[in-house]
Amino acid sequence: MRSVEEINKRILSGEAVVLTAEEVVKLAKEEGVKRVAEKVDVVTTATFAPMCSSGAFVNFGHTSPPMRMERIEIEGVEVYGGLAAVDGYIGATQESKHDKSFGGAHIVELLIKGKNLRFRAEGKGTDCYPRKHFEGFINKDMVNDFFMFNPRNAYQNYAAATNGSDRIIYTYMGKLLPHFGNVTYSTSGELSPLLKDPKMLTIGLGTKIFLCGTEGYVVWPGTQFRNDVKLNEHGIPISAARTLAVIGDAKKMNPRYLRAAYFKNYGVTIFIGIGVPIPVLNEEIAYYVSRSNEEITAELRDYGKAERPVIRLTNYAELRSGWIEIDGKKVKTSPISSLAMAREIAQLLKRWIIEARFTLTNPVKLFDEQRSLKRLEEVKEAEEFKREEPTCVNCGMCVSVCPHDALKLVNDELSFERDLCTECGLCSDVCPVGVRLPPL
Repeated sequence: MRSVEEINKRILSGEAVVLTAEEVVKLAKEEGVKRVAEKVDVVTTATFAPMCSSGAFVNFGHTSPPMRMERIEIEGVEVYGGLAAVDGYIGATQESKHDKSFGGAHIVELLIKGKNLRFRAEGKGTDCYPRKHFEGFINKDMVNDFFMFNPRNAYQNYAAATNGSDRIIYTYMGKLLPHFGNVTYSTSGELSPLLKDPKMLTIGLGTKIFLCGTEGYVVWPGTQFRNDVKLNEHGIPISAARTLAVIGDAKKMNPRYLRAAYFKNYGVTIFIGIGVPIPVLNEEIAYYVSRSNEEITAELRDYGKAERPVIRLTNYAELRSGWIEIDGKKVKTSPISSLAMAREIAQLLKRWIIEARFTLTNPVKLFDEQRSLKRLEEVKEAEEFKREEPTCVNCGMCVSVCPHDALKLVNDELSFERDLCTECGLCSDVCPVGVRLPPL
């Protein structure tokens, strides 16, 4: 047994033993799990794969005169402006109006590279934000804030894909040939972060990670997080399960460790480089980090059918071999993620830790709440939506405009004196939640 604090002391004193996930698998095969638990302090994991649910928040800075930016474009790519006056979110998969192979992922990459990009914003104009139009250029040094926030990254054991139909199909898993003509897969197997800590015993809220060349943090369970899936005999989920929501300063990121991409007839996506250090706190964790590609099961699904049925189970040793058997037929396999880049990230994170440039964090909260996935069901008949009658939130905005002191804040709660009210309507005019007075 050891603690994160003890491991950090060993890191800072230069005594920590750090291995990549592939190196620890080799050690376990040679000397056993018990030796891993005794000898190894940290195992570095990594993945470099397309992760569509990614993007970046930007605060562009105020114009003169100021404006509320409601419709924003960067190089023809729409940026979501429904946040505040000059904040926007660049979604990785948002396509350009002019070129479907170019989108938000490219904008994020180009900004990280320091490029000047054409920027355009429009707004309706208000008394406090009178400007209605702005055009110019931006780069990462001009904007106030530019940070990546990815709602769903590092999927735990995403299924391999094939196509049993009689036509070519184009998917987020790449081009799938008819009649089980090929197989693609994304997860990096024994290098993959959430397969090395399948129960997420060390990964949670506040875990420090490698994110696109700089430090980032896990900030919540990723969208579509589930932990109700079947496990194989080694205790590892056999299907897509847990995910991570992550954040990091995009101004400090290295463009080598992210890459905008376009999948033909599917759309824009982005390769994200993530590395997660796993502290070997006990023998249970040592056991999981030592599982090899042969011991990590994955589903093979038929994307040629709408329900994507499971054809068979496989493992990452078979997938990485370049061939898999389907109904007696030998079929080629290929990753859509880069195993070479994943190895590079795992080695780089290992070096950072050995050089005491990167220490570990204890999670503030573990993500052990039971979660399952819901499906969106089509409802053909539903009750008509009606807005609820608003209620007062005691903000006090009405107090200063009331000409007869009928409204006051007493102990920070709104007080209304009906006898002083002339029903002028000024209070209702300023109420931000829509309360109509009188009566209160």
